Amino acid sequence: MTSGIDDPFVTGLRVFVVVVETKSFTRAAAGLGMTQSGVSRAIARLEQRVGARLFFRTSRAISLSDEGRRLYASVAPLLERLELVTAEAVGGSASVRGTVRVNVDSAVGQFIVAPRLREFLRTYPEIGVELEVRDRLADFAAEGYDVAVRFGELDDSSLVCRRLLETRVLTCASPAYLEREGVPRQARDLEKHEQIHFRNPQTGRPFAWELRRERVVDGKHRVETYAVLARARLVVNDVATLLAACEAGCGIGQALECYVQPYLDAGRLVQVLPSWSDERFPVYLYHYGAELMPARVRAFIDFVIASVAVPRSAR
Repeated sequence: MTSGIDDPFVTGLRVFVVVVETKSFTRAAAGLGMTQSGVSRAIARLEQRVGARLFFRTSRAISLSDEGRRLYASVAPLLERLELVTAEAVGGSASVRGTVRVNVDSAVGQFIVAPRLREFLRTYPEIGVELEVRDRLADFAAEGYDVAVRFGELDDSSLVCRRLLETRVLTCASPAYLEREGVPRQARDLEKHEQIHFRNPQTGRPFAWELRRERVVDGKHRVETYAVLARARLVVNDVATLLAACEAGCGIGQALECYVQPYLDAGRLVQVLPSWSDERFPVYLYHYGAELMPARVRAFIDFVIASVAVPRSAR
């Protein structure tokens, strides 16, 4: 992060923000073109100015104090906007820079976010992305995330929640399995087959299989459901493993359409009971409100929304 602002207090704030975002005095010094001792002195002067300790430092790591966390949440977006406005005022080209910390679960990272990142990084050469894969999003603020992209709604009411897409739940098996064991013709036929279940990371229990289909009865649309009796000897907690097990002929599995579609297109898997595929799961994007949002975070959010391209009617 560079700045045309030379006020010592603002400079100290800028050094503070870079230390927070790089999680290291050494990396901050390298990025700012300063010595490590210079960074330490700038932070010490800032702590004296604000009258509070901002970091806890050990020989191995640094961590923010509560005062430091509050200062960063307030200052980082304001400082970024101030630098952009200053650059524009003096006729410079205001480029968006910094690091965006993104929380995803494994499947969302692998199938939805990561395949789109190359274009984002090409468009914004001065923005870095830290993509962190976690089974759960425990504490958005304490862990310093800017954005999360995950299935399901969170309890944190302080975050803005946007629905990115809805994807169908498809029941699939390999051609070899179906040739060996037969093709299910009705929903209840699944109870005679080997099932591969997926463990819900939130509850620790496998997701139940509930098939849904929409039918027109007497001119009205009605949703019909069928709860499949579980017969799973194989339970997994990773989407890639689920798809590999299905492809290997271990049984019939259920996966989200956004994950399994390439396997269907390539003929590696076959959809079973396609008329029973109206169950849908939403993917949400979470972030703080737009009032003090840093430009780097706004750029990432806008890119994700545009690249996923969800129709407004689905939100």
